[in-house]
Amino acid sequence: MPTRTVNDVELYFEDTGGDGDVVLFHHGYTGSHDTWPAVIERLADRYRCVSMDARGAGDSAHPAGGYTLEQYAADVIGLVDGLGIDRFTYVGHSMGGGIGFLLGLDHAARLDRLVLVAPIPSGGVSTPAELRAEAARLWHARDEDELIRQRTVGAARPERVDEVRVKAGVARALSVSVGHFEESWSSMVDFDVTARLGGLTTPTLMIAGAADGLVRANVSDYLLLPNASLHVFNRVGHLVPTEEPEPFAAVLEDFLANGVVSARTLADRIAAGR
Repeated sequence: MPTRTVNDVELYFEDTGGDGDVVLFHHGYTGSHDTWPAVIERLADRYRCVSMDARGAGDSAHPAGGYTLEQYAADVIGLVDGLGIDRFTYVGHSMGGGIGFLLGLDHAARLDRLVLVAPIPSGGVSTPAELRAEAARLWHARDEDELIRQRTVGAARPERVDEVRVKAGVARALSVSVGHFEESWSSMVDFDVTARLGGLTTPTLMIAGAADGLVRANVSDYLLLPNASLHVFNRVGHLVPTEEPEPFAAVLEDFLANGVVSARTLADRIAAGR
């Protein structure tokens, strides 16, 4: 298993290698690098694709602490430094999108592009206490059957659910460290960079699922970004990359090739031709 010591923690990563521009993929809360293979296989002939597991998740080590979005962002920078990568495009899902906000704000010089996939809101996660308590109860009870049922029945396209993939995703979620499960959530609740979004000038693509509970927050955050495009997938929930890997890869590839296309960039193009 490929690992690298980053900030004193063994982090798991996968690297397709090659001479193409680097695209680094980061998973969401209780997720893993398993989010990305179907997307990466469609890009790996043109891009060097790196996927990683956060501390306490996937196949990375389970340290005693460091389960904050700020530390996760530092771990991303530590990994690319260790791999000799100067600049890269960052693609982050959910919690990984929160990490992406921080990378765009605090490490802009390292980013070519930024892709926020159904990211947590820039003002932090807000969930009714009873829903969080029930999610925590199921996780601590290791209630695999109920978690599988919820992911299956709650899918925007239940007729297309891959039961093997759902079971694997639940197994990954149950395998994260207690610190990751509890402290990452607290960090996402406390997260607040909304007032800073006007300064995030890295070319950014916001991707959302129309059936995701975060879609309104995603669109609101998109409107605050000065250099961004938006793509919303119809009849898709929170797990966009695994629910629609081929269309997702096509949208990502288009952004990597063409960057931000917006009313502003089109107006600039017209003005430049005068």
